[in-house]
Amino acid sequence: MPKVLITRKLPDVVLAAARDLMDVTVRDDTLLMSPDEVTHALQTYDAVLPTLGDAFSAAAFDLVPQPRCKLLANFGVGYNHIDAAAAAKAGVAVSNTPGAVTDATADIALTLMLMVTRRAGEGERLVRAGKWEGWHPTQMLGLHMTGKTVGIVGMGRIGQAIAKRCHYGFDMKVVFYNRSAKKVGDHATQLSDLRAVMEASDVVVTAVPGGAETRHIIDSAVLAAMKPTAYLVNIARGDVVDEAALVTALQTGVIAGAGLDVYEQEPHVPDALKALENTVLLPHLGTAALEVRTAMGLMAVDNLRAHFAGEPLPNAV
Repeated sequence: MPKVLITRKLPDVVLAAARDLMDVTVRDDTLLMSPDEVTHALQTYDAVLPTLGDAFSAAAFDLVPQPRCKLLANFGVGYNHIDAAAAAKAGVAVSNTPGAVTDATADIALTLMLMVTRRAGEGERLVRAGKWEGWHPTQMLGLHMTGKTVGIVGMGRIGQAIAKRCHYGFDMKVVFYNRSAKKVGDHATQLSDLRAVMEASDVVVTAVPGGAETRHIIDSAVLAAMKPTAYLVNIARGDVVDEAALVTALQTGVIAGAGLDVYEQEPHVPDALKALENTVLLPHLGTAALEVRTAMGLMAVDNLRAHFAGEPLPNAV
């Protein structure tokens, strides 16, 4: 049986499916793989099922130019932690798990939108601290999201799912920025550039893939184009947003608030962000539902099965 490393514990159903087909080793650690673990995995296993943050970088492939491993079956739709070009040069295929994550991630975007615009995180902290003195008409007034304009940065599967929820669920006007022209229906309008989307929106949601092309696409200049009453939500990758610029924008009132599920240096979250009341900070919960994680895992296992059977990968990247 082929030897496969699974880099973090996955739901039991997924592990059972993998063990039916392969000689599986499950790494007993929830932290990111170290560089030494990555090179060892490339040398030791026929395939690896990695996930967020397991850095299969160009440097790793330089150290192991002819790896035993021939497939990285990534658990997750985003694979910016894998240098796909370096992998291909070394003869290593890469797959991911699109589709399975779409609705769950869109749901987290709406969760953050509602939490930050209605000051839910701040309100919960007030109650837990025993400082709530009772209801009154002007207490903790937030933004009424229904009927406002949402700007979506990146109109892939997840962006489209967010757009539908916003338009049909909250009667929001939807505008979006996408790097290529895209027609998604009459409920969403593509604007000419990113700045136009930022200027038009009451809430901006980032839904672009990670990687060099989108790193810091939300920088200080882009944040400055937003309304001072507007909110930013990031459910994409942490480095899509210039975190230092965001902190400054939040501290100085350039924007009203931010809801974040991802961070530049996960799991590190800057103290300056944690100190702000106008932020909602989640621990990367985008796909954190058992049925979703199970579906993702089974999709990754199916890519492994196809690879070892000599079939085309269902989800090659």
